Amino acid sequence: MKMTIVGRKCQAGPAFQAHAEKKLNKLQRLLGPGAEEADAKITATAQKTGIVVEVTVRFQDVVLRAEEGAQQINDALDHCVDVLVRQLRKNKTRMEKRIHAVQLTDFLDAESVEEETDFAVARSKAVFCKPIDVEEAILQMNLVGHQFYLFLNAETDSFNLVYRRRGGDYGLLIPERE
Repeated sequence: MKMTIVGRKCQAGPAFQAHAEKKLNKLQRLLGPGAEEADAKITATAQKTGIVVEVTVRFQDVVLRAEEGAQQINDALDHCVDVLVRQLRKNKTRMEKRIHAVQLTDFLDAESVEEETDFAVARSKAVFCKPIDVEEAILQMNLVGHQFYLFLNAETDSFNLVYRRRGGDYGLLIPERE
């Protein structure tokens, strides 16, 4: 597995790199054959309350992502890897079909986790979208008290999504075609 470590406002030394390699080997075994080609990006950010570690693993068409915080950088990484393993276990059937692994079940039977089989749409709603700018979309989102807001961008004439991030700032999703 190819690994990239980025430290923001902190140093990720050789001890952390060795710990990360050891932990990501567990994910590599779970992903199965061909996982050597997977790309893992680990970003460690120092904040007032501790260290936040974000791990993103890209393997074929699958993207796994986890973000966790802790007082120590190794603890935050351990939590992230646990979240990623849980994601794999929860979606093991879909993952087997998607990455054509021989048998993920050999590794995943250690803990029993209820697997989601169907995605039921609980509600469908038609909404009128007039073209607005990003600032107006953020204002509308705040007025309705939601965490995200889908809108028709007046500048690009495409649908975009604004969302509230954990830190209190905002994000903007812009769709792209491959």
